[in-house]
Amino acid sequence: MSAATPPAQSPTERRVSARVGSISESATLAVDAKAKALKAAGRPVIGFGAGEPDFPTPDYIVDAAAEACRDTRNHRYTPAGGLPELKTAIAEKTLRDSGYEIDPAQVLVTNGGKQAIYESFAAVLDPGDEVIVPAPYWTTYPESIRLAGGVPVPVVADETTNYLVSIEQLEAARTERTKMVVFVSPSNPTGAVYPHAQVEAVGKWAVEHGLWVMTDEIYEHLVYGDASFTSLPAVVPELRDKCVVVNGVAKTYAMTGWRVGWIIGPKDVVKAATNLQSHATSNVSNVSQVAAAAAVSGSLDAVAEMRTAFDRRRRTIVRMLNEIEGVVCPEPEGAFYAYPSVKGLLGKEIRGRRPATSVELAELILEEAEVAVVPGEAFGTPGYLRLSYALGDEDLAEGVSRMQKLLGEARD
Repeated sequence: MSAATPPAQSPTERRVSARVGSISESATLAVDAKAKALKAAGRPVIGFGAGEPDFPTPDYIVDAAAEACRDTRNHRYTPAGGLPELKTAIAEKTLRDSGYEIDPAQVLVTNGGKQAIYESFAAVLDPGDEVIVPAPYWTTYPESIRLAGGVPVPVVADETTNYLVSIEQLEAARTERTKMVVFVSPSNPTGAVYPHAQVEAVGKWAVEHGLWVMTDEIYEHLVYGDASFTSLPAVVPELRDKCVVVNGVAKTYAMTGWRVGWIIGPKDVVKAATNLQSHATSNVSNVSQVAAAAAVSGSLDAVAEMRTAFDRRRRTIVRMLNEIEGVVCPEPEGAFYAYPSVKGLLGKEIRGRRPATSVELAELILEEAEVAVVPGEAFGTPGYLRLSYALGDEDLAEGVSRMQKLLGEARD
């Protein structure tokens, strides 16, 4: 046995279970925490790590929460699956925004989108079931699949196709063990948005092969230019009995800290996930649920203002990144992320170092330029960086300018 290889532990010696011990830390949260720690220590770090809008939650939502705090009904346990009035509001919002008519009984309110994602997988997957996951993928998808006993099967798209996977790629990854496909548009981390025809094609392919689909719609309102959001179960009705939709208020309404997400799916799957949640966490905070009901029932004017700012920043960050030799950044059509390829910089000398991976390049950028970015390894595609442009215009320009200066020094 190599000296570098730790001896295998027997089940009785293992202090942390193999199931949980195999789960990686969230790379995006880790980068954000490191950036905040450096800032607290007095370093002028600019963070492009976390996908968190820099806007405050709109006043009308905060006001609803403040009123809810004084209502003694919200001081008690409520149904594990969500407040009935919020489930009704989510059903009405889904019809309004997606053209997808559902019953409130098809809704489970969760503690944020991550819980919704895990519970969706846990309710559908059995041990060994394979789940096709288009990559670059959000870091949480494969870890949640593994935790639920499934096997993630990445299908990689790159900048040459604007990070869109094809039906041919999906079909090549399908096996007799494939049970589910993850479909995300707009995408985190790339900002890719699938055209209506391609969304429909993916749905019909899934129906043809009897596959489940978990579709994450949390960035539905953040699309730009000529791009448009298309809800998969709305355009492929025959998929609805095997489709689970995940959504939440975090990104659209600048409510990341309020922790409210939801699942929409067939009633038996939602009931099973509700049973799981009843033992895991019980009900979501009642105050947050009341705030979420105000959000999804209210005007989208504040959302439109945020989208205008994100659009402006999107165009700025793409232009500035593409001015760096060795960087190729497609224009994202949704969400608030840029996902440039930095393969042209790897191996080049920058201030006496030759970063061989995007992890090493991200470390160099943080140390030398005091800018925090997330390496592509976190999203299943080495050779890339993810930058969130959900930060102020001045910080964005200053941060990318620092990167331009540092990376402009790259030499063979």
